Amino acid sequence: MTEYIAGVDEVGRGPLAGPVVTAAVILDPNNPIEGLNDSKKLTEKRREALVPIIKERALSWSLGRAEPDEIDRINILQATLVAMTRAVEGLSIQPTHALVDGNKAPKLDCPVTTVVKGDQSEPAIAAASILAKVARDHEMQEMDRQYPGYGLAQHKGYPTKQHQQALLDLGVTPIHRRSFKPVQLALK
Repeated sequence: MTEYIAGVDEVGRGPLAGPVVTAAVILDPNNPIEGLNDSKKLTEKRREALVPIIKERALSWSLGRAEPDEIDRINILQATLVAMTRAVEGLSIQPTHALVDGNKAPKLDCPVTTVVKGDQSEPAIAAASILAKVARDHEMQEMDRQYPGYGLAQHKGYPTKQHQQALLDLGVTPIHRRSFKPVQLALK
């Protein structure tokens, strides 16, 4: 039986705005991709260059997400696990095993192994981290055009001083996570 190992990772658990985005990737063992690593260890230019290569060479890939209102309703950890499940369910090939970055795993229809810092040791997880990060970064750049003044294109929704000050000065947008403390403070 052929083994199909899906790497799964997330981007965007810490930001105050935007979705949490996940990816699942089944790499082709006969067509390896050079330079895969934790997306945070790669330059933006390198991540952007790897995305079309990953999409072209992977046997299957899929993105999943959970929106800010869902994050507020069920909490960021549960929303991340739901988004991971959506990414795996979106694969065109049913994986025989999933390797999930971190120490918490969603319930999937295949065996799951969590791998702490897996985006640094497992190429499929690294590929997933790159796809998820680039997709979310692009979305936050679009949100920056929709909600100017918050600096979303620069900090991608993370709780920088600039972002927290913009929340106080400009108010809370529909893409902000109302359950996160700095957003709650801006609502008062």
